[in-house]
Amino acid sequence: MSPPATPATPDSGPVLSLRGVSKNFGGVRALTAVDLDVHPHEVLAVVGDNGAGKSTLAGVIAGVHRPDAGQLLVNGSPATLGSPAGARSHGIAAVFQDLALCDNLDVVENLFLGHERTRGGFLDEVAMEREAWELLGQLATNVPSVRLPVRELSGGQRQLIAVARALLGAPRIVVLDEPTAALGVRQTAEVLNLVERLRERGHAVVLISHQAADLQAVADRFVVLRLGRVAGELDAAGVGYEDLLAAMTGASRPSGRKHR
Repeated sequence: MSPPATPATPDSGPVLSLRGVSKNFGGVRALTAVDLDVHPHEVLAVVGDNGAGKSTLAGVIAGVHRPDAGQLLVNGSPATLGSPAGARSHGIAAVFQDLALCDNLDVVENLFLGHERTRGGFLDEVAMEREAWELLGQLATNVPSVRLPVRELSGGQRQLIAVARALLGAPRIVVLDEPTAALGVRQTAEVLNLVERLRERGHAVVLISHQAADLQAVADRFVVLRLGRVAGELDAAGVGYEDLLAAMTGASRPSGRKHR
């Protein structure tokens, strides 16, 4: 079972930093000189309109895209991720919009796909089922059975399973790309409750979405992307939806930048 995340001390530095990160796809500049920090026990919400560069940023952090310029630092040290496996080796896990779940497999099989537990050369179904219940119990999920095929779960439950699978490697940094997209009100609430539990466990959460209103209940800080650039960094406390919308659309310069 994955150990609980290490609590942060008040003077903890950022567990993840981006400095001057840029990414091009041919003649299209997706990210330009992006700077950001994220700390343990923190939910950093990255918001922006469609085409703002949010998913590209998630891919850079998760090792899917190699930046053309700039630097990533993990725990203050430069890190070259190179691949999703490289990102995981640095304690970074990501859950993307497609979730990459196998509908015909049950919850246990999805959680341990490619990382099955064995005993005496055979699958240890008992150990995997026990570990699945322990992990889901820590996340307070409402999955009725770990032997249900994933296709029978709701959208919110499927999102929870994808996050639980990412946590098996005991990451310190969890990236969630549009986790509430296409979810109903109740399912969105389930996912946002899960985000709060990840923060309580000490994870640094990078929460990426264009649905800024949904994130105000859980975000500690907002980084606003517009046309691939950081258009503003705002404290969640006291920031209204109108402030976020203005920063996202360029209607005005945001106030309330947080300095650490």
